[in-house]
Amino acid sequence: MFTTLAILAALFFVAHVYLLFTSFGKRGFQKQKYLWSHVTLWITGGIACLIAILFAGKSVSGVIDVFDTPGKASLLIVIALVLSAVAHSIVKLLVLPKYQRA
Repeated sequence: MFTTLAILAALFFVAHVYLLFTSFGKRGFQKQKYLWSHVTLWITGGIACLIAILFAGKSVSGVIDVFDTPGKASLLIVIALVLSAVAHSIVKLLVLPKYQRA
C-alpha cells in the first residue's frame, strides 16, 4: 500500500510539473492547464498527508516517521498550498507580464 501511494504521489507530481510547463506555449497562456497543474500539486500534498497518517511511526520510511502526529502530517497539505501560492504569485507577477509583452 505504501509503495502504491508513493508511486501515485510521484505520478501526480510529474503531472503537475508537465502541466505547469505546458501551460505556456505557442498557443499562449492556457488557463485550464495552469489550473490543473495546481490541482495536481494539491492532490500530491493530500496523498503525502495520507501516507504520513497511515505509515508514520511504523519504520516504513525515515522521512515519513518525521510526520508522526496528525498536526505534522497536515503540514504536508499546508506546504503544498504554500508552494502553489508562491508559484502562482511568481507566474502572475513576473512571468505573465513578460510573456504577454512578447
